Amino acid sequence: MTLSIVIRGADGLVFATESRTTLDWPEPLPDGSKPTMFHDASHKLLTFKKPNNLVAAVTSGIGGIGNRSIYSFIPDIEAKIKGDIAVENFAKLLSNFFKAKWKTTPELTELKNASMDFLIGGFNKEETDSHVYGVSIPTQPKPIELQNGVFWIGQKEISHRLVKGYPILFPKILSEKLSLNDEQVKDILNVLKPFELIFPWPGMGLQGYVDVAMLLIRTTIETQRLTVCKRECGGPIDVATITRKDGLRYVQVKEITAEL
Repeated sequence: MTLSIVIRGADGLVFATESRTTLDWPEPLPDGSKPTMFHDASHKLLTFKKPNNLVAAVTSGIGGIGNRSIYSFIPDIEAKIKGDIAVENFAKLLSNFFKAKWKTTPELTELKNASMDFLIGGFNKEETDSHVYGVSIPTQPKPIELQNGVFWIGQKEISHRLVKGYPILFPKILSEKLSLNDEQVKDILNVLKPFELIFPWPGMGLQGYVDVAMLLIRTTIETQRLTVCKRECGGPIDVATITRKDGLRYVQVKEITAEL
């Protein structure tokens, strides 16, 4: 699992994600145990060369196909791009690419409750406003356009609790444990709405968007580190911005080093 975030505001787009990959080792060790392994150097921020440097994506869920990571497929995707394409068409291309891979990979088609999720955002060449689309393979391959604000995919429970003021499963619990209907659940959530965190997006500027994305990912990483829960977010945080003026710019991105 992972936590990946896209923030869409008046000044541009921010893409942020952490670097942990979680692997449940399939073969037992000599003592009979099956360890869970963590790898904190995965690339979940997908960026592209000119003329498509006005589009980027982040991913979560299944992190690879066969022996290849999602990141390793970027050259294959770029080879299918014909010129400068619209963001929606880019989202469709990316979705169709990985949908085809999913359908032809038996170990993926046999999985239950698993997905490969993407947030794709950018600017069309002749437009002022940006666009963000959500895609989930295999259940929601058709890109859905999202509006202004902060969007997250993956392990979003802690971010949801921080921003919304209640756990992500709270509506389901109200319905099941208290036998409330949809309208009653909606009324309770409306009562809680004033307690949501309010981000003044119009006045924050691009730096503010970056700070919010970093806050949510860092809080998730540290909360998982210090509490009893799944620790599936960690490692360096990669952040990039896209504006019409400057295109893609990396705020921070991990590098390969020799620190051992």
